[in-house]
Amino acid sequence: MHVSHLALQDFRSYAHVDVPLGPGVTAFVGRNGQGKTNLVEAVDYLSRLSSHRVAGDGPLVRAGRQQAVVRAAVVKDGRTAVLEVEINVGKSNKGRINKSTLPRVRELVGLVRTVVFSPEDLVLVKGDPGDRRRFLDDLLVLRTPRLAGTVSDLERVLKQRATLLKTAGHARRGSSSQDAALSTLDVWDAHLARVGAELLAERLALVELLRPYVGAAYATVARGAGRDDADIAYKPSFELPASVLAHPAGPDRGELAEALLAELGRRRGDELDRGVCLVGPHRDDLLLSLGRPADPGGGDPEDGPDAAARLPVKGYASHGESWSFALALRLASYDLLRADGDDPILVLDDVFAELDAERRTQLAALVADAEQVLVTAAVPEDVPAALAGARFSVAGGEVRRVE
Repeated sequence: MHVSHLALQDFRSYAHVDVPLGPGVTAFVGRNGQGKTNLVEAVDYLSRLSSHRVAGDGPLVRAGRQQAVVRAAVVKDGRTAVLEVEINVGKSNKGRINKSTLPRVRELVGLVRTVVFSPEDLVLVKGDPGDRRRFLDDLLVLRTPRLAGTVSDLERVLKQRATLLKTAGHARRGSSSQDAALSTLDVWDAHLARVGAELLAERLALVELLRPYVGAAYATVARGAGRDDADIAYKPSFELPASVLAHPAGPDRGELAEALLAELGRRRGDELDRGVCLVGPHRDDLLLSLGRPADPGGGDPEDGPDAAARLPVKGYASHGESWSFALALRLASYDLLRADGDDPILVLDDVFAELDAERRTQLAALVADAEQVLVTAAVPEDVPAALAGARFSVAGGEVRRVE
C-alpha cells in the first residue's frame, strides 16, 4: 500500500497544495515552521481521523477558514482509490471514496494504515496512562476498523455516566430526583459493562500479541539489549478474576462484563462522592518495564536480590533507554501490522534529529524496505543515507521536487 498523490485544501498552513508521491522513500526537508510536518500529518489523519500532534480537529483547519480537505490517491494491490476527508469546524466531518460520500466518516478508518515515529513518542513512556491507552486503541482500530465504533460508544457511555453521577451525588439523599438518577445509572452501568468488556478483551489480546514484537524491537535499537529485556503488560482498573483470563481463546467477554458490573456496584459510593467514573477501560494502563525476567532457578546469588527484577521504564529508565523503548513500541506496531499481510505507510516525522548516530542508522536500516516511507527533516544531513529517495524542499508554503 502507498499514497501516489496527496492534495490539501485549507489544511494547516496550506491554502492549496498537490504533491505527487510514490513507493519507496520520500523526504520533505525544510526549516521548522515551514509546513513539512503538515504534509505527513495529513496522511496520518486520513488513516486514523485524528492527529498525532493535537487532540482536536480545530487546529487542522487553516486560520480564518471553516473547512479543510485532505485527499489522497491510494494504491493497493495494483488498484487505486481516491480517499477524501472533509474537516468541518463546528459540524460533522464527511468522508468520500472515489467521490461517493460515506454514510459515516469513520468508515475511512483503516483503509490507509500508518505508523508514525515522532518526537512526541516519548509521551508513550513518560506521559500519562491516557497516552498509552490511545496508543493501544489506535493500533486496535487500524487492525480492526469496526472497533472505532466501540471506542466511540465507550466515550458516549462515560459522558452519560459522569453526568448522572454528578446529578445523583448532588441530589438530596432519598429524594425522588436521586432515585430517578440512580435508576438510570443502573442502565448505563450495564452499557459500560458491555462496551467496556468488548474493548478490554481486545486490548488484553492485543498486548499479548504485541509483547514479543516489543522485545525483539527493543533488542534491535538498544545497545547490548536482549529480547527479554523489555516487556509490556496490561493493567486494568481493578483486579480481574483469574477465571476470566484462563480461557485459551482469550478473555471471555461475558465474564468480563459480569466482573465490570460487580466492580461498578462495589465502587458506586466512591463514584457518587467524587462524581467521576472510576471503573472501566478508561482507567487502565499499559505497563512498560525493563530488566531481565526473574530466573525460576533463583539465579546467581552473587548478582544480588534485585539483579533479575524488572523495573518500570517511567522513573527508572535513562533518556536513551526511554527513547529506545518508544521506538520499540512503534516498530512493534509496524511489525504486527505487517504480519497481518499489508505494509503500513511509515511516517518518520523529525525523529532523526532526536536520535544519536547509532540509533539513526539502526532505525533507518529497519524501515528502509517498507513499501512507503515518508520522512521530514530540518536539514538534508538528518536523513540517513539508507533512506535515500525522492526529496522535496518545503519553504514559504511551497513544496518543490529536488532533482
